[in-house]
Amino acid sequence: MIIFACKSKGEEYKPMTIFTFLKLLGCLALLMYGMKTMSEALQKLTGGHLRSVLGAMTHNCFTGILTGAFVTAAVQSSTATTVLTVSFVNAGLLSLAQAISVIMGANIGTTATAWIMSVFGFQFDISQVVFPLFAVAIVMIFLKKNSTRSLGEFIFGFSLMFLGLCTLRENALDMDLAHNQGVINFFASCGGWGFGSTLLFLLLGSILTMCVQSSAAIMAITMILCSSGVLPIHHGIALVMGENIGTTVTSNIAAMSASTQARRAALAHMLFNVFGVIWILVVFRPFVNLVCRIVGYDQTFVPVTEEDIAATGVRLTYVLAAFHTAFNVCNVLILIWFVKPIERIVSQAIPQKAEDEEGKLKFISSGLLSTAELSLFEARKEINLFAERSKRMFGFVPQLLKITDENEFNKLYSRIEKYEGISDNMEIEIANYLNKVSEGRLSPESKNTIRSMLREISELESICDSCYNLARTIDRKHKGKEDFTEEQYKHINQMFELCEKALAQMIKELNGQVPEAETVKSLNIEHEINNYRTQLKEININDINDQKYDYQMGVNYMDIIGDCEKLGDYVINVVEAHSHKKLTV
Repeated sequence: MIIFACKSKGEEYKPMTIFTFLKLLGCLALLMYGMKTMSEALQKLTGGHLRSVLGAMTHNCFTGILTGAFVTAAVQSSTATTVLTVSFVNAGLLSLAQAISVIMGANIGTTATAWIMSVFGFQFDISQVVFPLFAVAIVMIFLKKNSTRSLGEFIFGFSLMFLGLCTLRENALDMDLAHNQGVINFFASCGGWGFGSTLLFLLLGSILTMCVQSSAAIMAITMILCSSGVLPIHHGIALVMGENIGTTVTSNIAAMSASTQARRAALAHMLFNVFGVIWILVVFRPFVNLVCRIVGYDQTFVPVTEEDIAATGVRLTYVLAAFHTAFNVCNVLILIWFVKPIERIVSQAIPQKAEDEEGKLKFISSGLLSTAELSLFEARKEINLFAERSKRMFGFVPQLLKITDENEFNKLYSRIEKYEGISDNMEIEIANYLNKVSEGRLSPESKNTIRSMLREISELESICDSCYNLARTIDRKHKGKEDFTEEQYKHINQMFELCEKALAQMIKELNGQVPEAETVKSLNIEHEINNYRTQLKEININDINDQKYDYQMGVNYMDIIGDCEKLGDYVINVVEAHSHKKLTV
């Protein structure tokens, strides 16, 4: 299969076969996988610190921008920053306006990737350093200390990225693209339409980024094409503009199945970049010429010697990186004053759905799965919400016991049934999410955390089952002719109070509001429940013998007490799973 004609130095043109094309794809795959590995390793090293930074440094729009830029430049992933930011918005730690400012900063931070590639990948021959780095990294990966292993993975990913970039450049040099008539004719035919050519390359950059799912990879290809002299700088910059739009389209597609706040954040990201592209197109030539002058690239200079050609190629990569940075910085400087209007626009475009509160997961989704380490933060917030919903479900049970009106009783009983269905669905969806997270690159601590989380959601679902069983017992009593005695009501309400206290303490444990030394409080409450159950069991036998109520009412009464005792056991199981230890007095 013939793609283009290419030649090595001093040779006649020879056909470029499918194997040459696959070799190029392999180099691109190395580059993308290296970026992914490097980003994941950095997030393993700094995930907890990044969460602290995002939570503490976003007091206003300007600090939000600086935070977003810093975090994204650190982890080399604007997606990770965006996912963390959305999680904070859902948790109520950030407003949507603050999140938008962080996302603006993330656009600036992601330009660091282009500078890294242009400086290390084109100015220096880093291929001599890559293989020694591989040797160092592989030793570190097999060490026991987790931080050292993560650092080794980062070095390994860094080396893979530049190995991919170097081999991509070498293949481009072997193909001698600057003298490849097929390639030259292709770009010449697409480049003679004036402003239409700019729009064509902008669209091409968007489509390629959507297909490859990596703006960094397309940026690397653009740098190679421009530095080889095949692609004019104006068309290369149009490709870069298209990459900015393509990456936002990808995130919006991913956010379709996500929470309302995630979809709003993704839409704000798209509006930010689309607006930037529109105003840049209005001043396209002057803006590009200004960037070229700042970098020191003379567009009229024609290199003749090999040294001049190499220096010009490196300078062109600087122009692309500088444009990418200038584009995002100027866009932020313009839109920072319009954060509130952007917030209103995205909120009106994506209204909050009524069913979001009770019927769907709030913090996690299959659509916006970030790297494995950071995903655990989202899962924790969802589990805490699951615990709060289970406590809210239990709160309906004492109300159900007091209601005498038939319609009101049926209405509340149906709501408890609905919560039971929601709890089953939450358990399955959170478990599926955690299983998907476990397929990623995880530290041993994170693997243990996932096992604990899976146990937590199982026990939380059992708490909801106990609440539903309590409601069913009350329903049986409600349909009968007999009623509990005043003393029974008093005992049941006291048991309900103990369960309410246990659930409240459990939620404090899950939210990290209780010092480790005070986790025994949950066990003390559970002992109170057990002792009270034993005491009421003896009283119930005596009351039946004394014919204070019939045997069936005694059965219903003890079923309620027994389900409360089971609920207390499930609460202890949740606390033990979360604290990773067996509770003993």
